[in-house]
Amino acid sequence: MKVSVKFWSYFKEHTQCAETTLNLPENTTLGDAHSAVIDQFPVLIEMKNSTLKAVGVEYQPDDFILSEGDEISLFPPVQGG
Repeated sequence: MKVSVKFWSYFKEHTQCAETTLNLPENTTLGDAHSAVIDQFPVLIEMKNSTLKAVGVEYQPDDFILSEGDEISLFPPVQGG
């Protein structure tokens, strides 16, 4: 199945792109997809445990099962004061 991945905030600068596409097997989890993104963009490994992940407009846990055409968004940790 094919899913799209959008990078937000400084993840765009680190990956030098705003979006990529992944071809994944059926029943792939969001966590597995995140690992596939890190394989493609190793610069993101340092933020792996603090990356916020959404599918569509909802944040989802790593065990969320993806579907054909899903749009994944990856965000760096939120900071503020």
